[in-house]
Amino acid sequence: MASDETGSMPVRAGRPASETKRKAIVDAAVASFFDRGYAATSIEQVAAVAGVSKVTVYNQFGDKRGLFTAAVEQKCERIRGYFTVPSVPNGTLRERLTEIGKAMVTFLSRPEMVQFERRIAAETELAPAVGATFLAAGPHRMKEAFAALLTSLTQAGDISVDDPELAAEQFAAMCKGMGDLERRFGMARDEQRDTERIDGAVDVFCRAYAIGDSCSK
Repeated sequence: MASDETGSMPVRAGRPASETKRKAIVDAAVASFFDRGYAATSIEQVAAVAGVSKVTVYNQFGDKRGLFTAAVEQKCERIRGYFTVPSVPNGTLRERLTEIGKAMVTFLSRPEMVQFERRIAAETELAPAVGATFLAAGPHRMKEAFAALLTSLTQAGDISVDDPELAAEQFAAMCKGMGDLERRFGMARDEQRDTERIDGAVDVFCRAYAIGDSCSK
C-alpha cells in the first residue's frame, strides 16, 4: 500500500479493527462450539482459527464461558429479530405470530442446532454451568424478547396478556409440539406437520388472548 505525502500509511475504510477481530473470534467460536461441543473447544484453538492471540480472546470475552455466551447469542440473534414490533409492519397479528412460529421451528429444526442441543445436554451432566449458560444466552433471552413483543401488543390493544412470559412459553410449546422431541431422538422433520402445529398454535393463541378481530383484520 502506498503512503501519503506525509509518509504515513493511509487508514483503510471499514470496520474498526477491534470489531473485525471480535467478529472473527465469535465466528470461529460458533463453528467450534456447534461442531465440536463445549468441552472439545479451547480458547487457543478459537484464537488460532480467528487469527488473533489468546490474550485478545481473553480481553474481549473474559473466559471460555463468556465466549460461549457470545457464540450462542449470535446463533439466536436472527430469530430474536422476529420479535421486534415493526418486523411485520403491514401484517395482521395472525401473520406476525405465524412468521414467529415458522422462524422458531425452522431454527430449532436445523441439524446443527439439534446436534448442538444434544451435546450441551450431555456436557451439562458433568458441568451444570454449561447448561445454565446456554439457557441464559439463548432460550431465555428469546423468551424475554417475545414477552416484550407481547407486552407491546397488549399496550397497543391487540391482545390481553397478564403474564407475557407464560404466554410466550405457551406459544413456543404449541409450535414445537412433539416435533422438537422427535428430532432430538433421530426422527426426520415433518414440515407438513410443523405447519399444522404452527397454524394450530396461532389459532389457540388468538382465541385465548386476541382482542376483537385483531387476529383476522
